[in-house]
Amino acid sequence: MFVKPLGTQYRRFLATLHSRHLFDWYLEVGCRSGESFAPVRSKTIAVDPFFRAEINIIGKKPALHVFQATSDEFFASGFLARNDIRLSLAFLDGMHLFEYLLRDFMNTEAAMDPKGVILLHDCVPYGLKMTRRDLDNLPDGAWTGDVWKLIPILQKWRPDLTLTVLDCQPTGLVCVSGLSPANRVLADNHARIVAEYSDTDIKGFGVDRFFASFDYTAARLVARKGFQLFRPVALPEAAALEPQPVTP
Repeated sequence: MFVKPLGTQYRRFLATLHSRHLFDWYLEVGCRSGESFAPVRSKTIAVDPFFRAEINIIGKKPALHVFQATSDEFFASGFLARNDIRLSLAFLDGMHLFEYLLRDFMNTEAAMDPKGVILLHDCVPYGLKMTRRDLDNLPDGAWTGDVWKLIPILQKWRPDLTLTVLDCQPTGLVCVSGLSPANRVLADNHARIVAEYSDTDIKGFGVDRFFASFDYTAARLVARKGFQLFRPVALPEAAALEPQPVTP
């Protein structure tokens, strides 16, 4: 049976994380309104094919680079390597089809600080309809597509990684740590992995099997303990930018 995440709402968790910790470079894929990265105080890269931001998305960020492009186009641009950027934290919430998230994860990990963390959104569905892949027949309400597959894929192909599945509402938040930017396992086996999981749905995979493969970690407890998972890559608070108004 499906086990619905009932913890802290994911945007509240992210906002609290960014209020407590400062990072060097933060990447967010799938931003749209900008509400999820508006509270960020770190140098930020935001990627979405169609922004609709109507709020202050700059805030206290030292730098904000906005790319109105697909994630594939962004990574292919070479912006990260050209600017010698090593990401400390990334939040991936792009197209909800597993092959897209798999590519986003591979490209993001390659640019990460090994002590950093990659956050995967929408990997824990709480109903069958929301896992559809048919873009012309999406359900009302939440849609996760089949990015749930990233959990078993990473468990099988990258057992060196640590997956912490937070109970963030509405569809979980997977924290991936123990990163290895030079690791080529996913890239070298990409075609095989996609072929293996393309014709699998969560019913065929086994709903009980999926939920038995991990334990929820309480997001509230993570926050209460000071977001320890993120501390190794956090900057000292003294490095935070405090914009000062200019008096005419």
